[in-house]
Amino acid sequence: MTPGQRRRCFGLLRSAGDVWACVLEINAWRRRRHDAPLVGYQALCRELSGSGPGTFGELDSTGARSVLRRFSDAWFAAAKARRDGDLSVRFPRRRRALMPVRWYHGTFTLDGLRVRIPTAQGASPLWVRLAREVPYPVEQVRSVTLLCEGGRLFLDITAEVPVAVYPPGVGPDPGRVAGVDLGIIHPYAVASRDGEGLLVSGRAIRAEHRMHLADTKTRRRAVAHRAPKPGQKGSRRWRKHRRRTRLVEGRHKRRVRQAQHEAARTVVSWAVEQRNGVLRVGNPRGVLDIDAGRRHNLRLRQWQIGRLLQILEDKATLAGITVDPVNERGTSSTCPTCLRRVPKPRGRTLSCPHCQFSGHRDLIAAAIIATRTPGGGPTPAAVVLPKVVTHRRAGRHLPGAGQSRRDPRRPHRVSRGSVGPRRPAPPPGGESLALTARIHNAHRKPGER
Repeated sequence: MTPGQRRRCFGLLRSAGDVWACVLEINAWRRRRHDAPLVGYQALCRELSGSGPGTFGELDSTGARSVLRRFSDAWFAAAKARRDGDLSVRFPRRRRALMPVRWYHGTFTLDGLRVRIPTAQGASPLWVRLAREVPYPVEQVRSVTLLCEGGRLFLDITAEVPVAVYPPGVGPDPGRVAGVDLGIIHPYAVASRDGEGLLVSGRAIRAEHRMHLADTKTRRRAVAHRAPKPGQKGSRRWRKHRRRTRLVEGRHKRRVRQAQHEAARTVVSWAVEQRNGVLRVGNPRGVLDIDAGRRHNLRLRQWQIGRLLQILEDKATLAGITVDPVNERGTSSTCPTCLRRVPKPRGRTLSCPHCQFSGHRDLIAAAIIATRTPGGGPTPAAVVLPKVVTHRRAGRHLPGAGQSRRDPRRPHRVSRGSVGPRRPAPPPGGESLALTARIHNAHRKPGER
């Protein structure tokens, strides 16, 4: 886009942030006067109509109402969670400089690679050109959302996509159930009642998080001497560094998000092949309440449980599969043979000290989750462990996800002890291809110190 189009798009996002800030300020005034908060969508729209035209620049009423709907939904979701007993959920009280703006069907125009973004009355039309074609027909597009991530502008397209239709006897069967266990090393571990299992490895995603954190620390140490003093505006060099940092952060988020979508797509494709019509997913949100140090909290923050659940549910619904969340407490530390608790299991293998059973910890948890019912009811059937396990890897596009199993950003000194590049086998004669050892004390005789 041209510099003028970019300036106008960011102006719309800033105006949406002003609408959000106005709602927060109004509720702060009402809270000081001990009045009821203004959170209903209809009441917020009436308040917006009283502000008059031109208050929020080129932002039209439809875009401003999308911000009000976002605030109302967030407030009522927090209120419901607090009524259910989760007091850690906060009401929306944080200001945001840029807020996403959504326009619904009938307010925008989509013409091939060109999109007309609605603006306020009296402003000139705003046409932008897309970087790639929309993968949906125009009649299926229901809304467009303008947002900014990592200093780059995006247009999020929402379309109405029909649920997949299968021939008779081929589609998912509602009577076939599979359990799904969420994790960090394995984002999805699936076990069906027919003895089939699936393990999706997320080690490449974890390596991306670790190397990105190391790169961020190195970058901050390199530019520490160029940081502006408190109260002093940044120089052009500092602004370029900040822009580069936002671009790197955006690229890291896109890489991880794409890997998560690949993992969920693998699970849904496997479930369709196995004709599993119901996926019972263990909800691990209880782990978030554990306070086990800064390192554990960093892992949980990078886990993104809600996004994994939402991505899996969206793709499963599109494939005609039902997702039922169940309680997963104790599934990773319970022996499936004697049903006794294993104290503090470590690693990926669960070894029972009571009956000497041993198996993969994540697959055992998925098999136990498959037997549980939504709502916390009793276990109606016996645990069926998978006999045939399919292994898949998520995030093959990530750096270091090839056959060498070594990240190219990783320095050689840190990579000691890793697999590294494959070496050729020794010749049949037995002669070694390794380099000759360097002996530093060749001048000493054997036995002499």
